[in-house]
Amino acid sequence: MPGMKLTTSRSGAEIGFTWPIRVYYEDTDAGGIVFYANYLKYFERARTEWLRACGVDQSRLAGEDGVIFVVKSTTLDYQAPARLDDIVTIASRIERIGRASVEFVQEAWRDDVLLATGQIRVGCVDRGALRPAPIPAPVLAALRRGPGADAAHVSTASA
Repeated sequence: MPGMKLTTSRSGAEIGFTWPIRVYYEDTDAGGIVFYANYLKYFERARTEWLRACGVDQSRLAGEDGVIFVVKSTTLDYQAPARLDDIVTIASRIERIGRASVEFVQEAWRDDVLLATGQIRVGCVDRGALRPAPIPAPVLAALRRGPGADAAHVSTASA
């Protein structure tokens, strides 16, 4: 989907990352379409792969830095259904990065058909206390740099 723009983002904003997902039987409801809550799972997978493409290993982040990312809020809007065996492409980009949170805009597409849009706010929290914590500086740099460029593992232990 080169050149595709996120419809919910600022004018002209390019996609930051895309991730394909196949619809399996387990994803569908009795009507044969993707159960609405599964879009949250699709968006979560795409954000996880996006972080991985940025070089952020969430297991190491939790183990070495003692912080994890949690979903704080979501807003979803459904446009069209996806069905069994469809390939759904999740387009993701960062809308805003804060000291301890990241706001994503995500869309689910089947070819040129927009299926669903979402705005997801993710917070960085202390793993034990589950209280807000600053995003480690190397992770912030990786998020700002985005996927691809230098996606080697982001070391946070020295930060």
